[in-house]
Amino acid sequence: MGKVKTEHIKRLGKELMSRFPDKFSSNFDDNKRVVDALTQGATTKVRNQVAGYITHTISLTHADSPSETVEKEMTA
Repeated sequence: MGKVKTEHIKRLGKELMSRFPDKFSSNFDDNKRVVDALTQGATTKVRNQVAGYITHTISLTHADSPSETVEKEMTA
């Protein structure tokens, strides 16, 4: 199991996703570069944790989308 993210990481991730929703994807490496460009003074550990949180959150929202559920039912 993964580690629980701190409130600081979640708050920063949510703020970045709300301010720049079109810049993030479900790719960790791309998100890491975007977080690095948008945050100043963040350590490498914080940058990676925020990028991981954003990637995880976006992956969950894409997995819960209704269009994928319909596609899964049609192929089953």
